[in-house]
Amino acid sequence: MQLKKVITAAAVAATMGLGTPGSEACTSLIATPGATANGSSMITYAADSHVLYGELYNQPAADHAAGTMRPVVDWDTRTPLGEIPEAAHTYATIGNMNEHGLTIAESTWGGREELKGSGTIDYGSLIYITLQRARTAREAITVMTDLVDKYGYASEGESFSIADPNEVWIMELIGKGKADKGAVWVARRVPDGYISGHANHSRIHRFPLNDPETLYSKDVIDFARQQGYFTGKDEDFDFSRAYAIYDMGALRGCDGRVWAYFNKFAPKGTMDEYLPWVLRGEGPELPLWVKPEAKLSATDLKWIMRDHFEDTPMDMTKDIGAGPFAVPYRWRPLTYKVDGQEYTHERAIATQQTGFSFVAEMNKNRHQAMKGILWFGTDDANTCVYLPVFNSTAVAPYQLQHGNGDILTLSWDANFWVNNYVANQAYNRYSQMIPDIRRVQKGLEDGIADAVAAAEKDIAGKSYTEAQSALATITNHWAAKATKDYKALGDFLLVKYLDGNIKKQNTDGTFMRTETGDCASPVFGGYDERYYRSITNEQGDRLKVIELK
Repeated sequence: MQLKKVITAAAVAATMGLGTPGSEACTSLIATPGATANGSSMITYAADSHVLYGELYNQPAADHAAGTMRPVVDWDTRTPLGEIPEAAHTYATIGNMNEHGLTIAESTWGGREELKGSGTIDYGSLIYITLQRARTAREAITVMTDLVDKYGYASEGESFSIADPNEVWIMELIGKGKADKGAVWVARRVPDGYISGHANHSRIHRFPLNDPETLYSKDVIDFARQQGYFTGKDEDFDFSRAYAIYDMGALRGCDGRVWAYFNKFAPKGTMDEYLPWVLRGEGPELPLWVKPEAKLSATDLKWIMRDHFEDTPMDMTKDIGAGPFAVPYRWRPLTYKVDGQEYTHERAIATQQTGFSFVAEMNKNRHQAMKGILWFGTDDANTCVYLPVFNSTAVAPYQLQHGNGDILTLSWDANFWVNNYVANQAYNRYSQMIPDIRRVQKGLEDGIADAVAAAEKDIAGKSYTEAQSALATITNHWAAKATKDYKALGDFLLVKYLDGNIKKQNTDGTFMRTETGDCASPVFGGYDERYYRSITNEQGDRLKVIELK
């Protein structure tokens, strides 16, 4: 199938993350227990929006009297949508995880414009209401689909990663338009031993109609027929083709991120045949899941969330857009025109406008108080430090709390702001600064990993309350330390790279001084050869150094 070259408004909005406080341009990657080194279910999430503040929400467990109503407020626009009856008991949540280790992530793909739903439940409320009402992934699917069926779905096409310590599901759902408050949907359990993912484009194509590991709404095919989206046999029905929009933005800007994940961990060369699909919409479509060559760790998932297509044909550090310092970032707008022809920047997994991201790790063999670990980071996943937050965490640490700064109010005690302090300096001189950032980042994450491993042994046999207290101490300690250390790192970068120079350092890391105590003469780092050559190619002899006669 040759795709149309014009990127539609819907795809551009999804790819760029424009317009709302929410997270319309997101990436969620999946690894099943059989695909991980320690038998954990893992899902990731990057909440990418240019105006989203990175903070961690929590809601305590509660009992509710009969007749209690719960207000529903649109996650993106903050618009009240109505009320629904509250559950008799709601579970505690911390971010996108609940006390049982159930975790839900999402990515918006928009789909057919006429199908934007009307009703009381938007995609964000659907996630957090479900986390308060379900213990397992299968229960979550039932809760989610019952909610939209009864109260109506108020958002666009959406993909969800739904995971508990035993299994991971991917579910795709889209409304029926203004005339019908419900939704059509399909959910598939990712086979154990496989990895999957979605990134703002519908990923479920054809699916088995009689399989206990595949669930779907009873009218998912009939509704497509009624709307004129599908005319073939039931067994040939393709959910993605029927309900999603296909263009270059959907494939290169969205499926491309999933391809990068698969390409990193599938056997070498396996994903080459799918590159034409990503780049030109030709050849076989990207599979829903693949088997990795080796089993993955949480660290592997953290690092793939930092990916910019390195060592692939879409490597963002290689083209002239990377400038003289190999910067793997491109400022928006994502598309641009030259002489009337439209072009696009690449859209990688890691991006500057991330509000927060996480790697969720759920393991049934751990103590009940840490069966779920939400490795949580604020701002750009590439430069953040992933902090350990547990399913038993009752209150977010101060550095991640709502109200500690916001997107328009700087707070040096907020993890989001110190991470931005570091990252935004690196965006200007990436190749020079990133080694200094990696040194501090790796030191912190290695220390955190050691502390969590020690805690797992230490709390064995302890009561839930005792374990919860011990784990809270770890979360609070590392949130405070990482925030403090990154503020110091930002100060260090400012001093070391001031005015385009690079100050020399002693072996102990201190800055060199002269015998009189003054700053030693710095290194003049200059630019790379390609940058110099581009100047001479453009300017010819205008800047040529000549001998005067």
